Amino acid sequence: MARKNFPLRISPELYAALERWAADDLRSVNAQIEYLLTRAAREAGRLKPPDPPRHEPKDE
Repeated sequence: MARKNFPLRISPELYAALERWAADDLRSVNAQIEYLLTRAAREAGRLKPPDPPRHEPKDE
């Protein structure tokens, strides 16, 4: 999946909070922002949930 790049202007205080939160979750700040935006969009009904994983039948 191709990603869209764009500038984001946020306050230094918010960025610092995101840095701490990302570190707690073992993510980069960019990944943390994407995670939070995705979760918010899904909760608001603006983004469909991901498709469930497909299970391949086992050869026996």
